[in-house]
Amino acid sequence: MESIKLDITKAAQFLNPGTVETYAPQVAKAQEALENGTCQGNDFLGWLHLPSETNEAFLSEIQTVADTLREKCEVVVVAGIGGSYLGARAIIEALGNSFAWLLKDEKNPTLLFAGNNIGEDYLHELTEYLKDKRFGVINISKSGTTTETALAFRLLKKQCEAQRGKDTAKEVIIAITDATKGAARKAATQEGYKTFVIPDNVGGRFSVLTPVGLLPIAVAGFDIKLLMDGARTMEKETAIDVPFEENIAARYAAVRQALYTQAGKKIEIIANFQPKLHFMAEWWKQLYGESEGKQSKGIFPAACDFTTDLHSMGQWIQEGERTIFETVLSVEEPNKKLLFPHDEENLDGLNFLEGKRVDEVNKMAELGTRLAHVDGGVPNIRVSIPKLNEYYIGQLIYFFEKACGISGIVQGVNPFNQPGVEAYKKNMFALLNKPGYEAESKAIKERL
Repeated sequence: MESIKLDITKAAQFLNPGTVETYAPQVAKAQEALENGTCQGNDFLGWLHLPSETNEAFLSEIQTVADTLREKCEVVVVAGIGGSYLGARAIIEALGNSFAWLLKDEKNPTLLFAGNNIGEDYLHELTEYLKDKRFGVINISKSGTTTETALAFRLLKKQCEAQRGKDTAKEVIIAITDATKGAARKAATQEGYKTFVIPDNVGGRFSVLTPVGLLPIAVAGFDIKLLMDGARTMEKETAIDVPFEENIAARYAAVRQALYTQAGKKIEIIANFQPKLHFMAEWWKQLYGESEGKQSKGIFPAACDFTTDLHSMGQWIQEGERTIFETVLSVEEPNKKLLFPHDEENLDGLNFLEGKRVDEVNKMAELGTRLAHVDGGVPNIRVSIPKLNEYYIGQLIYFFEKACGISGIVQGVNPFNQPGVEAYKKNMFALLNKPGYEAESKAIKERL
């Protein structure tokens, strides 16, 4: 099978000749630090060889639990926030029917997501929707005390037990949590839930190829073994012994850092011309934003859906401040075929497109946009994906993870922690008068 490809020519042209190659030694050192476990955050490198170390028996166990949920539930709610849901949602949206939630599909349950916000209207509408549904819950939380997820899970647990009885609820509530500690582990043990472990050495944003992502993806009806095969291929193709010229993760990391440090490009816009990749961009934003945004450093990750956002953000991208570069996700071959029809009156003047595939129009929009943006001073990187299926999405996931680890180390930060995330939580707990936060509560109220 093919592999995803990287084209940096329309980005490298904004740098002095050979600049990307000058980063090869730094990239090699970063790869060595990852491989040898000598980098900052080395206690969170479990994702690095996850594809090759995950065996068939473990994937079969996940599939068995997924099949139980598929049999017993018409709706499954995934409760989690950040890396605990974004990766799974990205893959499910990329591979699924865009209108799946409207379809009555007897084979596949509807997948919904909660625990990623504190919206009262959203949660009320969700619980109302579930009132007459045979639903189950996948609760994803290492600690069990993350506010957004814990709040949603408490509501869902109570409703599931009330509607389906405690015995059935035990069969359709699955906990993905810490191996031994935390509120979620304690609750799962007390209630008798089936559990999977979030490995201690895998951070949330790198966890999509653990049960965190694999179980929801399997419940949605997708082939997790093929997904891991793709990731395993990319693990080999980006290994430390692969030459810099052939290693797409190394080259992506290098050109990003070169544009950032040498050309003053502070913002990376990930763009796609395939609506199914919207949540892939959301996952990517967390992966790179949380990994690199530290010590007053870091490329700001943004995302646009094209051609849609060309009618809203296109002007700024074309002629705004020249601090941006683009990474375009391009799908080479759609899974479906649709031809543009003839119209007798031709009032829209589009009969010249008669008989062409819609994707041909889309591809020319993509090429025209890339050329226009390059002419407007926007460096352009292209990641091409042969097709949207499990194998190539697995490759894409691992490619971005590997490049992210390399890029963060080259930048000089710890790519695997997120100390800044705790700041808002401390203020929120103080304002809510959480026990143990009395001093913080008093201090913050004096500021208001």
